[in-house]
Amino acid sequence: MHPTVQSMPWLADAWRLVEGSMRAGRLTHALLIGGDRGVGKQVLAESLAHLLVCEQVAAAVNVGDNGGEMGLAPCGQCKQCELVAAESHPDIRRYAPEKSRLIKVDQIRALSVFAVSSPQVARRKVILVDRADQLNLNAANALLKTLEEPSDDVVLLLLQESGRPILPTLRSRCQCVTIATPASQVGLDWLELQPRGDTHQEAPSRDQHLRALTLAGSAPRLALEYLNGEFLGQRQDALDAFRRFMKNELSLAEAAKSFKTLGLEGTLWLMENWAADLARLGAGGRASDPDSADMLRYLATSNPPWRVHGLLQQLQEARAAGIYNVNPELEAERLLMAWQDFMPSRRRRAP
Repeated sequence: MHPTVQSMPWLADAWRLVEGSMRAGRLTHALLIGGDRGVGKQVLAESLAHLLVCEQVAAAVNVGDNGGEMGLAPCGQCKQCELVAAESHPDIRRYAPEKSRLIKVDQIRALSVFAVSSPQVARRKVILVDRADQLNLNAANALLKTLEEPSDDVVLLLLQESGRPILPTLRSRCQCVTIATPASQVGLDWLELQPRGDTHQEAPSRDQHLRALTLAGSAPRLALEYLNGEFLGQRQDALDAFRRFMKNELSLAEAAKSFKTLGLEGTLWLMENWAADLARLGAGGRASDPDSADMLRYLATSNPPWRVHGLLQQLQEARAAGIYNVNPELEAERLLMAWQDFMPSRRRRAP
């Protein structure tokens, strides 16, 4: 069963914003849905796509029905809803990064053709662009043309992860909807209601839920992914290897193997969080990852705060290089060497 907006209370404000625009007849042709990784952007977009094609919702909006206390919601019974449930609605199209980790111009050209074609069964077409922040430059410029001259019967839903920029010209042509990361208690309550990925394993304790949520930056969907996957164990292995490498107890090649298991995206996600914690600790704040706090606190007291900016720059370069399918193990080695430069003993040996 796919998750819905109704099952994620922190999405209610964004849902009501779009709902109000529909009732007022001011629905924009393009929404830019932003938020942290794992906060539910895709769930909101899929639910909105369903809402936008439902026949009963269209009828309710046309007669000025307020939709009741729960607001507008797909009826689940009309032909459009049946097609959505079967994941075969011809007037809903999705575009996302492919093997290169970018959305390419050929994909956007196909999107543009679909945008100007007539709907097949619904009153309008809906286009989802998952990770509009990963459009290459040519693709972004091609999408801009569609946004500048939109058809009356198409709505575009663009998803953007917080901290990942998109072209200002694209942003300016969209209505921005930002999903706030919910409070920790809200995330915990939601996590405890979710089924386990592996029903043979013991259900996580509340402490495990809290740990996953903390590591996920309070993003509930990402925390659930951590609990149901292998990330938590892989992260612990990487942290152990990181500590031993920093103390010269493990070679560079051996330490990098643990990060290879995480993959480039997982390695960057982990190290970016560590770097952010290093900056917080250097400014007198608290680390978000308590497991790595001791090592990072030592580094923060042994280095001036400005040195973190160079590390963050290297992490950004590694993320940019990721679109070219670089070797994750070699990138991990390069980044581990950058981290080791923060060790005082390492600096004393430098010429």
